[in-house]
Amino acid sequence: MKDFWIVALALGVLTAGCGGSKSQSPTAPTPNPNQVKFTATLLPSNVVPAITNADASGRGTATITFNLTRDAAGAIAAVAVDFTLDLNSFPAGTAVTTALIHPGAAGANGGGLIAMGLGAGEIVLVNGTQTGITKTAVTAAALTPTAAQDVINNPSNYYFLVHTGLNPGGAARGQLVKQ
Repeated sequence: MKDFWIVALALGVLTAGCGGSKSQSPTAPTPNPNQVKFTATLLPSNVVPAITNADASGRGTATITFNLTRDAAGAIAAVAVDFTLDLNSFPAGTAVTTALIHPGAAGANGGGLIAMGLGAGEIVLVNGTQTGITKTAVTAAALTPTAAQDVINNPSNYYFLVHTGLNPGGAARGQLVKQ
């Protein structure tokens, strides 16, 4: 009988020490509700009308981060935008004149919503490629809290467009994809 109690006690200690039969997996990090990221794959064939001149070989990617300030009710009160742009395969010496977010679904054009904030002559792709073009904390009157919420809710209805000296109407475009 004494052996029975020793075995029972040992099993109880082992079961308690193992945390029971439920296994716990690590929890995923909680996303920051005040930061929303988008990407866009930039191609000349996405421009309307498509680019067929020397810039037609250009490519790029844009990463756009909305940094949100929220009011006590959780609604967007203000937004500042961080942009990172990588461009490649453009002709050597290509001057990037501006880069910005526009409203418009694929195949449709729209007016500018918020520009990356490039200065005149700031970006010249000496060898046709430049990575890590970055602007942070960019604001614009047109990117109201309501407009920012619409971009967040409907990113495919917005696109990022890079304009060059050769193609002032746009040289490479990509629809926004929320990450």
